[in-house]
Amino acid sequence: MIYTITTNPSIDYIMRFDKFSDGATIRAYEDEKYPGGKGIMASKILKNLGEDPINLGFVGGFIGEYIASGVRDLGLKEKFVRIADNSRINVKLKYDHETEINAKGPNISKEEVEEFFTSLKEISGDDIIVISGSLPYSLDEDFYKKVIEATGAKFTIDIADKRVLDYLKYKPLLIKPNKEELGKIFETEITDENMVKYAKKLNQLGAQNVIVSLGAEGSIFVDDNIALRAKPIKGKLVNSVGSGDSMVGGFVYGLVNAYDKTDAYKLAAACGSATAFSPDIAERTMINNILREIEVEEIGN
Repeated sequence: MIYTITTNPSIDYIMRFDKFSDGATIRAYEDEKYPGGKGIMASKILKNLGEDPINLGFVGGFIGEYIASGVRDLGLKEKFVRIADNSRINVKLKYDHETEINAKGPNISKEEVEEFFTSLKEISGDDIIVISGSLPYSLDEDFYKKVIEATGAKFTIDIADKRVLDYLKYKPLLIKPNKEELGKIFETEITDENMVKYAKKLNQLGAQNVIVSLGAEGSIFVDDNIALRAKPIKGKLVNSVGSGDSMVGGFVYGLVNAYDKTDAYKLAAACGSATAFSPDIAERTMINNILREIEVEEIGN
């Protein structure tokens, strides 16, 4: 079974308009509301590919119930812990740029955290947990470590700073920094010449597989044996939210369904591009169409 954890889910409120002007009244020509959060995004791509993941995390108040019902409306399973405080709303502004305004999230009590850990008892070492995203301010910074230790499950982890190094001793199935995050992890500038070297350092420290996303320049994949680069796919960027989570979901789907790593990486690259070219998480038809275009090549150290 695949589980995804979203500790700080949101309503992602997307507003599209032509031009931003500071201090002005701006009228959106289109707006959308989605249940948001990196774990939920990964669940959506896994569902579209044919898996049936279970969403875990915390939701609260009328915002939380909107999120939970939205997840269920998508045909996804959820076992969120209900909390007293309200979940958050994140605002995504789409014009000639993309601007995101993310709220800090709810207060979660000690009793609510204990209820969450009780819910983990059904998870075993044969399961996979997709761990990603920021923690609400009220949770201990070691929360994810406690999840890993409590379950013994295989896991992926996608967090945006050098704290990811603390998780490599647990041998994650996958980590997926982008180029900027890889540089922050090792406090250096990442270039085409040293990118594989630093990605492989993550392997050496314990990560079984590493994907470094490069935005419009594609991505690279490394494990202990190979280094690959997926060439970028041409298309119109519609929505970058969830593209990285789609890559994670695609790779996990490949592993669960016995793809070799090259094919799992190709699927991950296709999922990431397809979501970037879609208003929401990509549907299977678009993923399959883009997958036919994905080209990967071996790259050196």
